[in-house]
Amino acid sequence: MINFEEFQKLNLRIGNIIVAEKVEGSNKLLKLKVDLGSEEKQIIAGIATEYEVEELINRQIVIVANLEPRVIFGLESQGMLLAVNNDGKLALLKPDKEMLCGSKIS
Repeated sequence: MINFEEFQKLNLRIGNIIVAEKVEGSNKLLKLKVDLGSEEKQIIAGIATEYEVEELINRQIVIVANLEPRVIFGLESQGMLLAVNNDGKLALLKPDKEMLCGSKIS
């Protein structure tokens, strides 16, 4: 378990996907460019089996914006999107109405 102070360290934000591309050589990974209002982040996500790049453009998602960058398949991932995994079926988390890019989740 984590305590409340540890939870508060998470920087959860609303982002808008502005670019989505397949990662060459991978059938699972997509490279996303996400607008957070004051900045953009590149996120490498294993969602290509559930989502086509065309359906992700202009879609709002929830991301962990302060995750330490990690190199995945030779590409830097600067955050993590949040999704539900139910027996291998993925669903991206998103707000139930349009929100400003970069809005903080609390």
